[in-house]
Amino acid sequence: MTLSLYHRLALTITAMFMLIVSVFVWWTQNLSSVSRAQAEQQLHIGLAAHLAQDNPLLQQGVYDYEALENLFHTLMVLGPAFEFYFVDPGGKLLTYSAKPGAVKRASIDLGPLVQLIKTPTKLPVYGDDPRSPDGKKIFSVAPVYNEQKLQGYLYVIIGSSIYDSIVAQLNSSDQLVKQAMWLGVFLLLLFITLLLLFRFMTQPLKRLTQYIRSTEQHKFDIQQVPLLSWQQHNNEIHQLGNGINAMLQTINQQMSQLTAVDEQRRQLLAHLSHDLRTPLASLQGYLELVERQCDASGDMQRYMDIALKNCTQLKNLIDQIFELAHLESGHTQVHFETFNMGELIYDVLAKFALRAQQAEITLQVTPTECDFVVYSDIAKLERVLSNLLENALRHTPAGGSIAIVVTPKAGNFDIAVQDTGVGISQKELPYIFEARYQASNSKGCKKTHAGLGLAITARLLQLLKSDIKVNSQLGEGSEFVFAVRGAE
Repeated sequence: MTLSLYHRLALTITAMFMLIVSVFVWWTQNLSSVSRAQAEQQLHIGLAAHLAQDNPLLQQGVYDYEALENLFHTLMVLGPAFEFYFVDPGGKLLTYSAKPGAVKRASIDLGPLVQLIKTPTKLPVYGDDPRSPDGKKIFSVAPVYNEQKLQGYLYVIIGSSIYDSIVAQLNSSDQLVKQAMWLGVFLLLLFITLLLLFRFMTQPLKRLTQYIRSTEQHKFDIQQVPLLSWQQHNNEIHQLGNGINAMLQTINQQMSQLTAVDEQRRQLLAHLSHDLRTPLASLQGYLELVERQCDASGDMQRYMDIALKNCTQLKNLIDQIFELAHLESGHTQVHFETFNMGELIYDVLAKFALRAQQAEITLQVTPTECDFVVYSDIAKLERVLSNLLENALRHTPAGGSIAIVVTPKAGNFDIAVQDTGVGISQKELPYIFEARYQASNSKGCKKTHAGLGLAITARLLQLLKSDIKVNSQLGEGSEFVFAVRGAE
């Protein structure tokens, strides 16, 4: 399915909008998380140092669980958002405020602890979370000494598991859900507004595209499809519309001129052919009379034969020109009727039987019992068959054959005229139905016919709402095929 410009723009803006919103949400959440961590760590950065200084047990270097249990319990009651750990100088967890089994690490990395002690201004600094095998959290840390000897570190996690669960509950509270819904509604309205804006911008282009398709269906006739009105301003689409209007007007003007010239040509040919037929017929009659009454022999008789032959050829040419001009004028009447196709075929073959016998060419019909009823114009169909048979006789050498094959096909009939003649080259096939075109393989008959037979045949079949196809190979013969409507 082909997508319109609006649909492509809508899909593009949808994808871009979703990507931008996703990046924005991720960035704001990340920025908020980092800012909150930085603020909380800055706020509680001295917590561990104060606890170490204010508690005698820590100052004395006591770090066993039983001794520090009450201390850590009291501290967690006062500050439930914190977790307390005592770490030896090697990073091993000696004791902690969490219940046994809740801690997933036996030791932590001391690098972040030393970094925070040395440069407490570069925040946030994340340290290992003992409750998670790979988690990180902000912290406060203070070294614990006993008489200038480092006993370990008081490691305070800022944001305990209890704190995290409470934050998660708050994030899922109704207030946050409502705020998220309002944010979603705002983003949806913004998205719809963008789509409407794109629709407004692409609507003139869609209108122009539909108009061009309509004019194409009506063969660019602006009489049937009036021109669209476009405003005169800097909008590129309106400028394009005005340009197309000017182009269509020019095309229609040129087409009108060509139609008028073509009509004049047809009328001239028809009138010229009509005016020449009467004196030519009179000339032919007198020549025939002189030939019958003249007792001359030798050169005089040969001259009379040449003159009569050329007069007959000229008459045939004028008749074909007149017929073609009449067909192209558009005034030819078509009379459809029901008749037997087999009878017509055998009648046409009878006209050419003597000529085919003299040329030693075999004529045949397939099937022999050709009893098919069709619905067409019998006179014009007879003319089509006659032209095709005459053309086949001219191009088939002695000893060859010509066949008319009738094939039923989906309620209609395909009529094929096949010959075993010299054939037509592939380069010349597209041009054989043009007026006055003669293929280069004509069998020495370029001076004995006008070359309009196939052009007349094509025009007649157009009137019969059919077309003609040709299959041919040099040296193998030709086949002309057209369809005839079957009687209902």
